[in-house]
Amino acid sequence: MTPAVPASLLSPSFTPPATPGGSINTAELLQQTQLAGARQGSTHTKPPRLLSRLPNVECIVRARIPTTTGAEMFLHLYHNDLDNKEHLAIVFGNTIRSRSLDKIRPGETEMDRMIRGAYVGKLRPGRVSSWYDEEKAEEAASPEAGGAVSSPHTLPRSSLKEAPLVRIHSECYTGETAWSARCDCGEQLDEAARLMSLPMETLAEAASPPDGAVPSNAAGGVIVYLRQEGRGIGLGEKLKAYNLQDLGSDTVEANLLLRHPADARSYGLATAILVDLGLGIDSNPHGIRLLTNNPDKIRAVEGPNREVVVKERVPMVPLAWRSGGKMGIKSSEVEGYLRTKVCRQSISCKLAYFLIILKQCLTLSSQISKMGHLLQ
Repeated sequence: MTPAVPASLLSPSFTPPATPGGSINTAELLQQTQLAGARQGSTHTKPPRLLSRLPNVECIVRARIPTTTGAEMFLHLYHNDLDNKEHLAIVFGNTIRSRSLDKIRPGETEMDRMIRGAYVGKLRPGRVSSWYDEEKAEEAASPEAGGAVSSPHTLPRSSLKEAPLVRIHSECYTGETAWSARCDCGEQLDEAARLMSLPMETLAEAASPPDGAVPSNAAGGVIVYLRQEGRGIGLGEKLKAYNLQDLGSDTVEANLLLRHPADARSYGLATAILVDLGLGIDSNPHGIRLLTNNPDKIRAVEGPNREVVVKERVPMVPLAWRSGGKMGIKSSEVEGYLRTKVCRQSISCKLAYFLIILKQCLTLSSQISKMGHLLQ
């Protein structure tokens, strides 16, 4: 049985830029970790920490991004009063808008507003108003579109008819850019974007869990992209952790040996961004559907005062498991990574059991299918 994280090895919320001490007896430290965990009798790490209050966030700029799949999304860049990082929100659909972006700023011109993305409709050569899209005016004023065109006296707002899909994603340079098979972060980011960009008519045909539940994207979707590389410890420390993994540690043990928490992430910024996008309880009675395998993330994302309501948790089954090995990451190392997440990072036992059984069934189905082709 893999032990829990001893409290004595947890570092403060903000890790120093350099790891103290130049010589660590990893074998002795790991043995202490195992003994302390055995005394505590638990195998799970602590859930994400809750901030006492939500940080202040402001969307600085928004831009339309045409994607390689043909879908369009709007990339929002945020500043905040908690750190000096530029966190992002990837917004699919045209029903979700940023309050701080649309807010009128003293002295700005119509061109200023359009340049920073505070406009309705679409930009095109010759457009002069951020509030009024001449080419779409008739459509915007129709009953189906929800009323009159926005004007300087009526700020545009998020208009939702059901709970949108939301994914809180922490930056992973190795998994998203360097083709790493140590984790499934890149795959999860791609899958979240795929689900949020699917047209309604094809969404029902998308791969989904066996119970038939299909996550609808009628209300659009949001991927909050947090700059929390390496579960909050930074890229340099994460690469050191990779070397410790090659020496025999799992992902949790490697962080501990570097004097970091097993998971140093927090989600207060994500909650604040969701509220700014009109997905908080104050303006969105439908709640959100959270794409995650971690039940602990639900409470963390909802915020200290339940500023956001998670209506449903939508599991993200690895593509390799769901397709019987035909798709997704093919790596024994990612299997070990997923096993550690299930055993030590609060992935629900029911979900873990479901994932394991599903993987076995899909593998068996694939083998039977191959045998059938051979017999034919």
